[in-house]
This record gives sequence, C-alpha cells and structure tokens, in this order.
Amino acid sequence: METKKVPISVYAESTPNPDVMKFVCNKGINPGDSIEFKNIEEAQASALCAQIFNFPFVKEVFLARNFISITKFNIIEWEDVVMEVREFIREYIASGKEIISAPIAVEESVETSEGSSSTMMKDTTPETDIEKKIVDILEEYVRPAVESDGGNISFRKYDHGIVTVALQGACSGCPSASVTLKQGIETMLKQMLPGQIEAVIAEEV
Repeated sequence: METKKVPISVYAESTPNPDVMKFVCNKGINPGDSIEFKNIEEAQASALCAQIFNFPFVKEVFLARNFISITKFNIIEWEDVVMEVREFIREYIASGKEIISAPIAVEESVETSEGSSSTMMKDTTPETDIEKKIVDILEEYVRPAVESDGGNISFRKYDHGIVTVALQGACSGCPSASVTLKQGIETMLKQMLPGQIEAVIAEEV
C-alpha cells in the first residue's frame, strides 16, 4: 500500500517584531539546532536561505525546525511581498531540494565550506544546579512561546544572580524584547527561583 504524499503548505504569520515575518511549513525542514544567517555569505550552509537573500529587501534569515523567520529592511511593507515570499518557500520545499547541508548541532559560530561563519545557537551546557534549573525553566515555559513568535532563546551563563540569554530570529531587535525579558522571563525566574535571580539580560548575537 503506497503512502499518500502530503502536499506541502506554508503559511505566513506576523510576529511582535514588525520587520519580521514567520513562514511556517507543515513538515520539518531543519532537523538540527536553529540557525541564524546575517547575510548571504553566511547562508551558503543552506541553499534555501541563500536564495531567500536574493530578495533585495531581506536582511536576515532564521531557520528553525518547521519555520523560517525573515527580517526585512525598511524599504518595503510585508503586505507587498509576503505572498511572493511564501510561494517561493513553498515551491522550494515541495521540489525536494536540499534545505541545509547537514543537521546542525554546534554551538556558536561555525565555519562553512566557503569559509564564512553562521550563528547556530543552543543552550550552554549547565554546570551547576541553579544553571540546570534555569535551563529547564527556559525549555519548558519560555522557549515554546518564543518559538511561536518566530524566534529562539538560549541560555548563555549565570553569574552572581545575573542570567544572560541570547535572542534570535524575530526576538532579536524586537521593540518588545526588553519588555519580555524584564516583565516576562525575569519575573518568572525570580518567582520560580526566589532569592537567586537579580536580572535577566540579552547578549548580542
């Protein structure tokens, strides 16, 4: 009995960052860790993302498990190009072409075959009990919400009550990111780990 082939569908979803649109696919497109490309040279690790940079308004591309978040320059409005980009992504995925050269499971910057580097983030390995608790809270309560907004959050370090995280995708440069950090993530960590959290800050990626 033949397995029925499921048609590829992609839908566009706005994010809290007005410059970022999230394009969600009905199948997995990246089996490895989330990866953020700042320019077309970095994107040589992914043929799809490299081609997305051919659109002149594309500033950054963030590739996650089943979605792509695209950051645009302020030269156009999303409503003018969203349909074109969505259809381009859908056709590329439906064609069966390679999306990324290999599963990414490496932290920080990794050299591509062309010599450029791209930013691949996952949580820094926790070494203390408090760090393990922070990572568990971020994984269970924060990351799903951040991913639904088209971004990613990774634990970087804990030092004398200060939690440092990295933001990617729609969350990077988002006008509401600082509010989310302070009123959302910081408040949650303070409540769940009383007396151990002073502040939550974001590092530049």
